[in-house]
Amino acid sequence: MGMSVTISGATENDAEQIFRLQYLCFQSEAALYGNYRIDALVQSLDSVREEVVSDCVFVARLGDEVIGSVRGSVSADGEASIGKLCVHPRLQGHGIGGRLLRAAEAALAEERGAKRFRLHTGHRSEGNLRLYRRVGYETVGTSKGADGVPMVVLEKPAGEYAKTA
Repeated sequence: MGMSVTISGATENDAEQIFRLQYLCFQSEAALYGNYRIDALVQSLDSVREEVVSDCVFVARLGDEVIGSVRGSVSADGEASIGKLCVHPRLQGHGIGGRLLRAAEAALAEERGAKRFRLHTGHRSEGNLRLYRRVGYETVGTSKGADGVPMVVLEKPAGEYAKTA
């Protein structure tokens, strides 16, 4: 009998698994852009620990293994920034990313007062763009990451939570 994937808030004990998972998951993004200095790959474990404590962080678990994660925070003006959504490569395409996104959006709106959600992804990251558009995000602009990667900026109003994608 197989195990089911559960979504829950992250704890400090999850930080190392999140750190390792993020490093694994963002390798494909780095290869896509020929840039291995993207934020998710150079972030320190201590920085991940700090985000788990201060931000709204959710994980997807299969048994005791963290197989997905997402982070979000809300600014004073009510804009929620969502980032570093990742799912283990062997489990992508099963709706886990959409479930994580939904959990983060709900918590950011209901517990932290978010009025709108904003995220960004690389301009060549077609799978990411498809997911975000499928769950209601619309392109509102472009930017350049600190690593130089051209990014697409997407937003949607709070209250329009992600459907399970």
